Amino acid sequence: MFNSKVMFNNKVIWITGASSGIGKAIALNMVLNGARVILSARRKKVLEDVKKACLQRGAEEDDILVLPLDMLEQDKFPAAVKQVMNHFGAIDMLFNNAGISQRSVCLETDMSTYRTLFEVDVFGQIALTKQVLPIMVKQASGHLVITSSIAGKIGVPFRTGYCAAKHAVMGFFDALRAELANTSIKVTTITPGFIRTSLSENALKGDGSNFGVTDSDIANGIDVDDCAKQIIKGFIKGKKEIVVAGRRELSALRLKRFFPNILFSVIAKIVTKPAATKS
Repeated sequence: MFNSKVMFNNKVIWITGASSGIGKAIALNMVLNGARVILSARRKKVLEDVKKACLQRGAEEDDILVLPLDMLEQDKFPAAVKQVMNHFGAIDMLFNNAGISQRSVCLETDMSTYRTLFEVDVFGQIALTKQVLPIMVKQASGHLVITSSIAGKIGVPFRTGYCAAKHAVMGFFDALRAELANTSIKVTTITPGFIRTSLSENALKGDGSNFGVTDSDIANGIDVDDCAKQIIKGFIKGKKEIVVAGRRELSALRLKRFFPNILFSVIAKIVTKPAATKS
């Protein structure tokens, strides 16, 4: 068993969606283990705040690179990769964590909203991975990580596009793992359940506007710092898929595997509107 500080010390870890939620929590925990991190998301000011928090945890100024990145602007990915390599000279882990969710029924969801979900949650992750993978091949080492979801295994109402996107990245990275099986490059999928983040608040309604409220399930979910620690423990154990979820979500996964018709019946009884609480 590896000690986390030994495993991640001086490793270069690029985290997308690093401005909040799981991405931010992973960054803060990784710097405690001696990692050097690249913080990417759309909001530079918020990323600077995350950098300050990393410095307060003992990171060195040059070990934190703020690199704003919009997953919809995939033409800018090559320049971003070049900037990372110029700064650090290597990429040991790419943590594909950026993403958006959805809260709307299919009949009220514009095709443009579905396309945005796929561009951000699927094609953006694939495009950045394809930019970084050749570097890892040349290094003969690396670790590719994708944040999927329980929704990447189970379809639920009001998230048709989100579930489809998370199923897609789960399939892509499972297949990529098989392609890289005879190399020293690892692939890990993260499968969170309800985690206390701003995911639902920033989710898209059918017309593409923000949902703007926090689901009650998320409000009562797992603490995001605890989630990050469980993910890091999973890395240390060498898990290829890391599930971080409560009893209800874990029970749903077991039902899906062994008694799918029962699960489908249970899900069909979910209320007709997304349960939410004011943020």
